[in-house]
Amino acid sequence: MYLCDEKYILQPHLILRIMNHILVPIGSNENASNTLQYAIDFAKELNAKVFVFRAYKALSKAGTLININNILERETNLYLKSIISNIDTKGVSVKMISAKGGTIESIQAVKSELGIDLIVVGPRSNSIREELFLGSTSGGIVKQTDIPVLIVPENYKFNPFKVVLTAFKSGKLDQPGVLTPLQLIKKFFKCKINLLLVKTPNYKDEDLIVDEDLIAIQNTFNTSENVTTFQGVLEHFQSNNPDLLCVFRRKRGFFQKLWEKNTVLKSEFHCSIPLLILSGRQ
Repeated sequence: MYLCDEKYILQPHLILRIMNHILVPIGSNENASNTLQYAIDFAKELNAKVFVFRAYKALSKAGTLININNILERETNLYLKSIISNIDTKGVSVKMISAKGGTIESIQAVKSELGIDLIVVGPRSNSIREELFLGSTSGGIVKQTDIPVLIVPENYKFNPFKVVLTAFKSGKLDQPGVLTPLQLIKKFFKCKINLLLVKTPNYKDEDLIVDEDLIAIQNTFNTSENVTTFQGVLEHFQSNNPDLLCVFRRKRGFFQKLWEKNTVLKSEFHCSIPLLILSGRQ
C-alpha cells in the first residue's frame, strides 16, 4: 500500500471518539470530483483529514508482475493527483492512498493501519434510466465493511445539516460507538435529529425498546407500521423534510432483501439526499 507524504502509526488506546479520518474511494465515474469536494467541505466543518483512495489489480505473466505493479501504482497516483488538482481543498489535509488488491480488502487494510472513521462515496447514477442506485463497488463497501458510510447524490453540494431523519426497525444498539457519527453531526451542526421507529411484520417486543443513547440525541420521535423501513421513510419523508437520512447497517434491517448481493436497485431503494449508514450488524 502506498501512502503519500506521511506515515501514520495507529495507537488504538489513544483514539478518541471523534471523526478524524475520512476515506474517499475514487472510481472512474464523472462524479468522482464532486464526491471528493463534498467530503472536503464536510471534513472542514469537523476539522478532519481526508484520504483519497484507489485500489488497483495486476494480472500478468510471471517475471513481469513487478514492473506492471510499479506502472499501475504510478498511474493510479497520477490519476488521484489529477482529481485532487481540480478540487478546492479549503485548507483541509488531503492525502493519497493507492493500494494493490481488491477494493474491499484494501479498505480494511487502510482501516487497520490508519483508523478510518467514515467513508464517503457516490451512488452509481442519479439517472432514471440507470437501474442501480449503488454499483458493485459502493454496494460492497456498504455491505462488506463495518465502517460508517456517507452516500452523496450525484452533483450534490454540501450544506450544513439542519434536519436528520434517523430511521430504524429496532431500537437496540448492538455495538458501542455506533452513534458516534450522528452524535458528532448533531454537535457540530446543531441540527435536529428526528427518530422514526418502523414496526415491520414479525417485529419483536424488544425492538420497540429504544436505546437511551438514541433518546438522548432525539428532537422528535415517531413510529410507523410498514412492510419495510424504506416504506416508513417514504411515508414520513415529506413531513420531516430532512437534508440527511440516517439508517443502520443490519442484516435484518434497511438492506435486508439485498444482503446477499452488492448492488442496490433503484426500484428497491433510491435517495435524493445524502444517506448516512451507521454500523450495527445484527
